[in-house]
Amino acid sequence: MLIVISPAKTLDYETTPVTDVHSQPGFLNHSAELIEQLRTLSVQDVAELMKLSDKLSSLNVARFESWTPEFTTDNAKQALLAFKGDVYAGMDAETFSAEDFEFAQDHLRILSGLYGLLKPLDLMQPYRLEMGTKLANGRGKDLYQFWGNIITDTLNEQLVNEQVLINLASNEYFKATKAKNISGRIITPVFKDWKNGQYKMISFYAKKARGLMSRYIIQNQLENPEQLKDFDLDGYRFAESMSEGDTWTFIRDHEE
Repeated sequence: MLIVISPAKTLDYETTPVTDVHSQPGFLNHSAELIEQLRTLSVQDVAELMKLSDKLSSLNVARFESWTPEFTTDNAKQALLAFKGDVYAGMDAETFSAEDFEFAQDHLRILSGLYGLLKPLDLMQPYRLEMGTKLANGRGKDLYQFWGNIITDTLNEQLVNEQVLINLASNEYFKATKAKNISGRIITPVFKDWKNGQYKMISFYAKKARGLMSRYIIQNQLENPEQLKDFDLDGYRFAESMSEGDTWTFIRDHEE
């Protein structure tokens, strides 16, 4: 199985990484092309494009300016450890063993507006560029057109052996995979919590659950998607009656 997840807006470059093992991103030539264009934007341009405050816009203009194609442990950090947020709180990669990181490196991919597709241990310099950003570029009107078939083709190469793609990404990011062109089976877990008399998808809890399920797959080194139906972290359980096809629903009766 190959897992895809979304990145996070919040980053942590202050905490020392729990592993020294690292790799290089695969599409830095494409990232550099985007950076070159982003450097032409003013603070106000970035604020309008990304709907950010002036403070955050200034921060990201500075990030674009300082970005360099030479990635080292001095100017970059492993993606899985640099991203923070709900999904990554659920993943809790800081507690991974060397074996966990090794399995994750082979089976987990992070979708990214700037980097396209990242392995967990790929070094990453800080940035903010969401996949849904309508950044007109030399390849089209937005980042979906910029990345075109690059992400899809790369996933398909890796799915020759894995055969099943576990979609734990948001709709915004998974759209970049061009699902109709994915050669493997796609399973999309959905997480719902009991609230006001019904099961609902609550964004905060659903994001954390995506991280929890990623952790569950990695730490148990799962290879068969049917094993996902045993997922029970934080009180979730598989609800066959609420599932349809390869959209698998997991429910929880109360917030843990």
